[in-house]
Amino acid sequence: MSRRGWFLFFAVGLLWGIPYLMMKVAVKELEPSVIVFSRVVIGSLILIPMAISRGTLRSAIVNWRFVLPYAIGEMIGPWILITTAEQKLSSGLAGLLVATVPIWATILASLRGDKSVWQSKRLFGIAIGFIGIVLVVGIESFSGNQSLLAIGMILLASVGYSWAVTMVNARIPHVDGIAINGFAMLITAIFYLPIAFIQAPTQLPSAKVLISVISLGLFPTALAFILFFILLKEIGTARGSLVTYLNTAFAVLLGVILLNEPLTLGIAIGLPMVLIGSYFAGRKVEPTAL
Repeated sequence: MSRRGWFLFFAVGLLWGIPYLMMKVAVKELEPSVIVFSRVVIGSLILIPMAISRGTLRSAIVNWRFVLPYAIGEMIGPWILITTAEQKLSSGLAGLLVATVPIWATILASLRGDKSVWQSKRLFGIAIGFIGIVLVVGIESFSGNQSLLAIGMILLASVGYSWAVTMVNARIPHVDGIAINGFAMLITAIFYLPIAFIQAPTQLPSAKVLISVISLGLFPTALAFILFFILLKEIGTARGSLVTYLNTAFAVLLGVILLNEPLTLGIAIGLPMVLIGSYFAGRKVEPTAL
Protein backbone atom coordinates (compact mmCIF):
# COMPACT_ATOMS: atom_id res chain seq x y z
CA MET A 1 0.00 0.00 0.00
CA SER A 2 1.35 3.47 -0.87
CA ARG A 3 1.96 6.25 1.66
CA ARG A 4 -1.13 7.98 0.34
CA GLY A 5 -3.11 4.79 0.90
CA TRP A 6 -1.87 4.43 4.48
CA PHE A 7 -2.64 8.09 5.22
CA LEU A 8 -6.19 7.70 3.95
CA PHE A 9 -6.51 4.39 5.79
CA PHE A 10 -5.63 5.93 9.16
CA ALA A 11 -7.65 9.12 8.54
CA VAL A 12 -10.82 7.17 7.73
CA GLY A 13 -10.12 4.84 10.67
CA LEU A 14 -10.03 7.79 13.06
CA LEU A 15 -13.10 9.49 11.59
CA TRP A 16 -15.12 6.29 11.71
CA GLY A 17 -13.85 5.47 15.18
CA ILE A 18 -15.40 8.56 16.77
CA PRO A 19 -19.13 8.24 15.84
CA TYR A 20 -19.74 5.59 18.52
CA LEU A 21 -18.56 8.05 21.16
CA MET A 22 -20.75 10.82 19.72
CA MET A 23 -23.81 8.58 19.44
CA LYS A 24 -23.33 7.37 23.02
CA VAL A 25 -23.42 10.98 24.22
CA ALA A 26 -26.34 12.02 22.00
CA VAL A 27 -28.54 9.01 22.70
CA LYS A 28 -28.84 10.05 26.36
CA GLU A 29 -31.11 12.95 25.37
CA LEU A 30 -32.28 12.27 21.82
CA GLU A 31 -34.17 9.45 20.13
CA PRO A 32 -32.15 7.38 17.62
CA SER A 33 -34.31 8.56 14.70
CA VAL A 34 -33.58 12.21 15.55
CA ILE A 35 -29.85 11.52 15.68
CA VAL A 36 -29.84 9.70 12.33
CA PHE A 37 -31.99 12.38 10.69
CA SER A 38 -29.77 15.19 12.00
CA ARG A 39 -26.50 13.62 10.85
CA VAL A 40 -27.73 12.89 7.30
CA VAL A 41 -29.19 16.38 6.92
CA ILE A 42 -25.83 17.89 7.83
CA GLY A 43 -23.97 15.41 5.66
CA SER A 44 -26.20 15.95 2.63
CA LEU A 45 -25.90 19.74 2.95
CA ILE A 46 -22.15 19.31 2.51
CA LEU A 47 -21.95 16.51 -0.06
CA ILE A 48 -24.77 17.49 -2.42
CA PRO A 49 -23.38 20.99 -3.19
CA MET A 50 -19.97 19.36 -3.73
CA ALA A 51 -21.52 16.88 -6.15
CA ILE A 52 -23.31 19.70 -7.99
CA SER A 53 -20.08 21.67 -8.33
CA ARG A 54 -18.36 18.55 -9.70
CA GLY A 55 -21.23 17.93 -12.12
CA THR A 56 -21.82 14.39 -10.82
CA LEU A 57 -25.12 14.59 -8.93
CA ARG A 58 -27.22 13.88 -12.01
CA SER A 59 -25.41 10.60 -12.58
CA ALA A 60 -26.30 9.46 -9.04
CA ILE A 61 -29.94 10.44 -9.52
CA VAL A 62 -30.13 8.61 -12.85
CA ASN A 63 -28.83 5.49 -11.08
CA TRP A 64 -31.29 5.80 -8.21
CA ARG A 65 -32.22 2.10 -8.45
CA PHE A 66 -28.74 1.32 -7.10
CA VAL A 67 -28.37 4.32 -4.78
CA LEU A 68 -31.68 3.51 -3.05
CA PRO A 69 -30.66 0.00 -1.90
CA TYR A 70 -27.25 1.42 -1.02
CA ALA A 71 -28.94 3.99 1.22
CA ILE A 72 -30.95 1.22 2.86
CA GLY A 73 -27.95 -1.06 3.43
CA GLU A 74 -25.46 1.67 4.41
CA MET A 75 -27.55 4.28 6.25
CA ILE A 76 -31.27 3.73 6.77
CA GLY A 77 -30.83 0.30 8.34
CA PRO A 78 -27.37 0.29 10.00
CA TRP A 79 -27.43 3.77 11.51
CA ILE A 80 -30.73 3.28 13.32
CA LEU A 81 -29.67 -0.20 14.43
CA ILE A 82 -26.33 0.97 15.83
CA THR A 83 -27.72 4.12 17.45
CA THR A 84 -30.52 2.13 19.09
CA ALA A 85 -28.09 -0.56 20.26
CA GLU A 86 -25.94 2.06 21.95
CA GLN A 87 -28.77 2.62 24.42
CA LYS A 88 -27.74 -0.77 25.84
CA LEU A 89 -24.07 -1.21 24.86
CA SER A 90 -20.86 0.73 25.47
CA SER A 91 -19.47 2.78 22.59
CA GLY A 92 -16.34 0.61 22.53
CA LEU A 93 -18.28 -2.64 22.24
CA ALA A 94 -20.41 -1.14 19.46
CA GLY A 95 -17.28 -0.26 17.52
CA LEU A 96 -15.83 -3.71 18.13
CA LEU A 97 -18.85 -5.54 16.75
CA VAL A 98 -18.78 -3.46 13.57
CA ALA A 99 -15.27 -4.85 13.01
CA THR A 100 -16.86 -8.01 11.59
CA VAL A 101 -17.47 -6.04 8.37
CA PRO A 102 -14.19 -7.18 6.69
CA ILE A 103 -15.19 -10.79 7.22
CA TRP A 104 -18.49 -10.30 5.41
CA ALA A 105 -16.86 -8.12 2.73
CA THR A 106 -14.22 -10.76 2.07
CA ILE A 107 -16.84 -13.46 1.66
CA LEU A 108 -18.92 -11.26 -0.66
CA ALA A 109 -15.88 -10.28 -2.72
CA SER A 110 -14.93 -13.95 -3.07
CA LEU A 111 -18.44 -14.86 -4.20
CA ARG A 112 -18.14 -12.18 -6.86
CA GLY A 113 -14.99 -13.85 -8.17
CA ASP A 114 -12.23 -11.86 -6.48
CA LYS A 115 -9.83 -14.63 -5.47
CA SER A 116 -7.08 -12.23 -4.37
CA VAL A 117 -8.79 -11.87 -1.01
CA TRP A 118 -7.80 -15.45 -0.24
CA GLN A 119 -4.05 -14.86 -0.45
CA SER A 120 -2.34 -16.47 2.55
CA LYS A 121 -0.95 -13.26 4.09
CA ARG A 122 -4.26 -11.49 3.79
CA LEU A 123 -6.12 -14.43 5.30
CA PHE A 124 -3.57 -14.45 8.12
CA GLY A 125 -4.22 -10.76 8.72
CA ILE A 126 -7.99 -11.22 8.75
CA ALA A 127 -7.68 -14.16 11.15
CA ILE A 128 -5.35 -12.31 13.53
CA GLY A 129 -7.57 -9.24 13.43
CA PHE A 130 -10.68 -11.27 14.12
CA ILE A 131 -9.02 -13.06 17.05
CA GLY A 132 -8.03 -9.66 18.39
CA ILE A 133 -11.65 -8.51 18.16
CA VAL A 134 -12.81 -11.57 20.11
CA LEU A 135 -10.22 -10.86 22.81
CA VAL A 136 -11.18 -7.20 22.97
CA VAL A 137 -14.87 -7.97 23.34
CA GLY A 138 -13.97 -10.56 25.95
CA ILE A 139 -15.99 -13.28 27.50
CA GLU A 140 -17.54 -10.77 29.90
CA SER A 141 -19.35 -9.11 26.99
CA PHE A 142 -21.38 -12.27 26.46
CA SER A 143 -21.84 -13.20 30.12
CA GLY A 144 -25.39 -11.91 30.22
CA ASN A 145 -24.51 -8.36 31.26
CA GLN A 146 -24.91 -7.18 27.67
CA SER A 147 -28.04 -7.18 25.56
CA LEU A 148 -27.90 -10.01 23.04
CA LEU A 149 -30.55 -8.22 20.98
CA ALA A 150 -28.39 -5.09 20.80
CA ILE A 151 -25.36 -7.18 19.83
CA GLY A 152 -27.41 -8.84 17.09
CA MET A 153 -28.56 -5.45 15.81
CA ILE A 154 -24.99 -4.25 15.32
CA LEU A 155 -23.93 -7.49 13.64
CA LEU A 156 -26.88 -7.12 11.26
CA ALA A 157 -25.79 -3.53 10.58
CA SER A 158 -22.30 -4.85 9.79
CA VAL A 159 -23.68 -7.21 7.16
CA GLY A 160 -25.58 -4.27 5.66
CA TYR A 161 -22.42 -2.17 5.51
CA SER A 162 -20.40 -4.83 3.70
CA TRP A 163 -23.17 -5.64 1.22
CA ALA A 164 -23.96 -2.00 0.41
CA VAL A 165 -20.38 -0.98 -0.36
CA THR A 166 -19.71 -4.15 -2.37
CA MET A 167 -22.91 -3.71 -4.37
CA VAL A 168 -22.53 -0.05 -5.22
CA ASN A 169 -18.90 -0.45 -6.31
CA ALA A 170 -19.84 -3.39 -8.52
CA ARG A 171 -22.94 -1.81 -10.06
CA ILE A 172 -22.02 1.85 -10.51
CA PRO A 173 -18.24 2.14 -10.09
CA HIS A 174 -18.22 5.03 -12.54
CA VAL A 175 -20.46 7.24 -10.38
CA ASP A 176 -18.80 9.73 -8.04
CA GLY A 177 -18.81 8.54 -4.42
CA ILE A 178 -19.57 12.02 -3.15
CA ALA A 179 -22.68 12.17 -5.32
CA ILE A 180 -23.77 8.67 -4.29
CA ASN A 181 -23.48 9.40 -0.59
CA GLY A 182 -24.98 12.88 -0.80
CA PHE A 183 -28.03 11.52 -2.64
CA ALA A 184 -28.24 8.52 -0.29
CA MET A 185 -28.20 10.85 2.71
CA LEU A 186 -31.01 12.88 1.17
CA ILE A 187 -33.03 9.68 0.72
CA THR A 188 -32.31 8.74 4.33
CA ALA A 189 -33.31 12.19 5.57
CA ILE A 190 -36.63 11.98 3.71
CA PHE A 191 -37.25 8.51 5.15
CA TYR A 192 -36.64 9.58 8.76
CA LEU A 193 -38.24 13.05 8.54
CA PRO A 194 -41.72 12.03 9.78
CA ILE A 195 -40.32 9.76 12.49
CA ALA A 196 -37.86 12.38 13.71
CA PHE A 197 -40.63 14.99 13.71
CA ILE A 198 -42.82 12.83 15.94
CA GLN A 199 -39.94 11.94 18.27
CA ALA A 200 -38.32 15.39 18.36
CA PRO A 201 -37.38 16.59 21.89
CA THR A 202 -39.72 19.00 23.62
CA GLN A 203 -36.80 21.09 24.88
CA LEU A 204 -33.42 22.09 23.52
CA PRO A 205 -30.78 19.41 24.20
CA SER A 206 -27.66 20.26 26.20
CA ALA A 207 -24.68 21.90 24.52
CA LYS A 208 -22.71 18.67 24.81
CA VAL A 209 -25.35 16.74 22.90
CA LEU A 210 -25.72 19.45 20.24
CA ILE A 211 -21.97 19.50 19.66
CA SER A 212 -21.94 15.70 19.41
CA VAL A 213 -24.72 15.65 16.80
CA ILE A 214 -23.20 18.44 14.72
CA SER A 215 -19.77 16.80 14.85
CA LEU A 216 -21.37 13.48 13.92
CA GLY A 217 -22.78 15.04 10.77
CA LEU A 218 -19.63 16.93 9.81
CA PHE A 219 -16.87 14.41 10.38
CA PRO A 220 -17.87 10.70 10.38
CA THR A 221 -20.81 11.34 8.05
CA ALA A 222 -19.55 13.87 5.50
CA LEU A 223 -15.74 14.03 5.56
CA ALA A 224 -15.21 10.31 6.21
CA PHE A 225 -17.30 9.31 3.19
CA ILE A 226 -15.32 11.66 0.97
CA LEU A 227 -12.04 10.11 2.08
CA PHE A 228 -13.36 6.55 2.07
CA PHE A 229 -14.27 6.54 -1.61
CA ILE A 230 -10.86 7.96 -2.42
CA LEU A 231 -9.40 5.12 -0.35
CA LEU A 232 -11.42 2.51 -2.25
CA LYS A 233 -9.99 3.71 -5.55
CA GLU A 234 -6.51 3.51 -4.04
CA ILE A 235 -6.60 0.01 -2.52
CA GLY A 236 -9.86 -1.69 -3.58
CA THR A 237 -13.14 -2.57 -1.87
CA ALA A 238 -12.16 -5.70 0.08
CA ARG A 239 -8.96 -4.17 1.41
CA GLY A 240 -10.62 -0.81 2.03
CA SER A 241 -13.25 -2.45 4.23
CA LEU A 242 -10.44 -3.56 6.56
CA VAL A 243 -10.35 0.01 7.88
CA THR A 244 -13.06 -1.15 10.30
CA TYR A 245 -10.32 -2.91 12.29
CA LEU A 246 -8.68 0.47 12.85
CA ASN A 247 -12.06 2.02 13.61
CA THR A 248 -12.27 -0.48 16.42
CA ALA A 249 -8.99 0.59 17.98
CA PHE A 250 -10.03 4.24 17.98
CA ALA A 251 -13.56 3.46 19.21
CA VAL A 252 -12.25 1.50 22.20
CA LEU A 253 -9.54 4.00 23.10
CA LEU A 254 -11.90 6.98 22.90
CA GLY A 255 -14.48 5.14 25.00
CA VAL A 256 -11.89 4.37 27.67
CA ILE A 257 -10.34 7.86 27.69
CA LEU A 258 -13.41 10.07 27.32
CA LEU A 259 -16.28 7.95 28.70
CA ASN A 260 -14.36 6.01 31.35
CA GLU A 261 -15.34 2.68 29.81
CA PRO A 262 -13.37 -0.24 31.29
CA LEU A 263 -9.91 -1.08 29.97
CA THR A 264 -9.86 -4.87 30.20
CA LEU A 265 -7.08 -7.38 29.66
CA GLY A 266 -8.83 -8.37 26.44
CA ILE A 267 -8.49 -4.81 25.15
CA ALA A 268 -4.81 -4.59 26.11
CA ILE A 269 -4.03 -7.83 24.27
CA GLY A 270 -6.53 -7.51 21.44
CA LEU A 271 -5.86 -4.00 20.18
CA PRO A 272 -2.27 -4.71 19.01
CA MET A 273 -3.58 -7.83 17.25
CA VAL A 274 -6.21 -5.74 15.50
CA LEU A 275 -3.59 -3.34 14.19
CA ILE A 276 -1.25 -6.16 13.15
CA GLY A 277 -4.16 -7.92 11.43
CA SER A 278 -5.05 -4.75 9.52
CA TYR A 279 -1.47 -4.42 8.31
CA PHE A 280 -1.19 -7.95 6.93
CA ALA A 281 -4.74 -8.09 5.57
CA GLY A 282 -4.09 -4.83 3.71
CA ARG A 283 -1.00 -6.21 1.98
CA LYS A 284 -1.52 -7.38 -1.57
CA VAL A 285 0.90 -10.02 -2.78
CA GLU A 286 2.13 -9.20 -6.27
CA PRO A 287 2.44 -12.11 -8.72
CA THR A 288 5.98 -13.40 -9.18
CA ALA A 289 7.49 -12.68 -12.58
CA LEU A 290 8.49 -15.77 -14.57
